[in-house]
Amino acid sequence: MERLVLTIKDQPFWFLFFLASFMVLVSLSFHTFSDLLDFQTLDREMFFWFLLVGFIAQTIDGALGMAYGVSSNSILLGIGIPPAVASAWVHIAQVFTSLASGISHMKLGNVDWSLAKRLLIPGVLGAVIGAFFLSSIDGNQVKPYIAVYLMVMGGIIIRKVFRKPKKAFDKQAKSLPYLATVGGFVDSIGGGGWGPVVNSTLMGKGQVPRKAIGTGNFVEIFVSLASASTFFFFVHELSLAPILGLIIGGVIASPFAALICKKLNPKVLMFMVGMLVIGLSIRTFYLSIV
Repeated sequence: MERLVLTIKDQPFWFLFFLASFMVLVSLSFHTFSDLLDFQTLDREMFFWFLLVGFIAQTIDGALGMAYGVSSNSILLGIGIPPAVASAWVHIAQVFTSLASGISHMKLGNVDWSLAKRLLIPGVLGAVIGAFFLSSIDGNQVKPYIAVYLMVMGGIIIRKVFRKPKKAFDKQAKSLPYLATVGGFVDSIGGGGWGPVVNSTLMGKGQVPRKAIGTGNFVEIFVSLASASTFFFFVHELSLAPILGLIIGGVIASPFAALICKKLNPKVLMFMVGMLVIGLSIRTFYLSIV
């Protein structure tokens, strides 16, 4: 927490952004849960299933920097929930799980603050545009293109495990804001995708895995908040059991996942991320064309 306090003191930008985000989070939480907190009618069986889903998904996401939204959203779509509703549920839950994950990474020193600042605003804008777009069109139409991109990125990451990087990571690269915008947009449309697009690309460009994952997961707090807030105006079909299960399961898993990320050998971590990206992209591509 000392790192956060020092950063806020040194950079007023973070203080103002945290303050604005906190106000949005309180408002979103009140409007989301005020009409849902009727535990007498809670579907307990569904709650415990999604508690397990949230725990497993966040363990993977916190350790490898991706897959919480993708895996959770896949299950929701698999049981017949419409894409916009599924993405809304996942992002409401992900606001809280990414908050727990981001704070855990911050405490362990996995966040690069200057890089986070470059990704932040473009990522939020991309998320808002993506959420608005999904409310008007079927997001499945763009999934094949996203899947192909992710396959390429997964291959690049695995190749870097066996090859020495030609140059150090450039956090001032002009492509980073565009990357964050695309990542936020894709994340809203697919119910997940910030990690596979942004974190994997950062590692592909030479960033240290724990810094790429820690920074990406920290920025994801605000990307998820932007998505959830935008969806709130268009989606009104909320269900307490899956949302609460995803939140609690993910929050419980977050500290363990961040620790795994810090302790695991960087090359092993990169190989696992690369394989996960390729596997998820093949699955996404297949499901989008059948």
